[in-house]
Amino acid sequence: MKCISCLEHYESDDAGTCKECYEEANETEEELKREIDDLKAKVAFLRITRSLPTSFSDVVLVASEDASAGSPVPVPAHKAVLVSRSPVFKAMLENEMEESLSGTIKISDVSYDALRAFVSYLYTAEVCLDEDMACNLLVLAEKYQVQHLKVHCEKFLVSKLNWENSVLSYTFAHQHNAKHIIDSALTLITDNMDKLTTREEYVELVEKDPRLVVEIYEAYLSKQVNTAAQKDSSVKT
Repeated sequence: MKCISCLEHYESDDAGTCKECYEEANETEEELKREIDDLKAKVAFLRITRSLPTSFSDVVLVASEDASAGSPVPVPAHKAVLVSRSPVFKAMLENEMEESLSGTIKISDVSYDALRAFVSYLYTAEVCLDEDMACNLLVLAEKYQVQHLKVHCEKFLVSKLNWENSVLSYTFAHQHNAKHIIDSALTLITDNMDKLTTREEYVELVEKDPRLVVEIYEAYLSKQVNTAAQKDSSVKT
């Protein structure tokens, strides 16, 4: 659909469009392509390999964090689904490991709610996220090599980044090899160094992991050099 400016300047339907309409159409097309790619990735994730052995029986997963509160509530699942989604589960359940023999998989450092959401995602590729849940699921996705879920959680957490949470997000992302979060958080950090270096989380990072602080300063100094070079180039021209 053309804007009023296009209708005024181009009489026929075959005539051209203004720059704004052209750019908007391109943006819409790119957005549709991204949605199609996401759907294709979801379909690929949900597809169960036809060659799966039929001898797999049911299994339950138990969240270790709930053990201290009494008998933990098991999360039921099917071995065939777990094996098709995660190479880690595949190794557990196709070999005579304790989990395969007992039919129970104990998941450490996770709550029942996060474990239930994780298992549900393995079946549906759908999950309702907030920042805490996204962090918990990203950890599980990294541990059990569920790449589709890890990418989904990274995208969500990147959308929630701001300069105030950038240092904590950067640290968390390094712990779990979340490159998209690392890159986005580092950009925010280097853009706001004057405000961040006095904050408690930054001071703690200096004490606990100076290696990351070195990386931050390398990125910051590189950015300063590039900015100075651009200013010098513009002055000369």
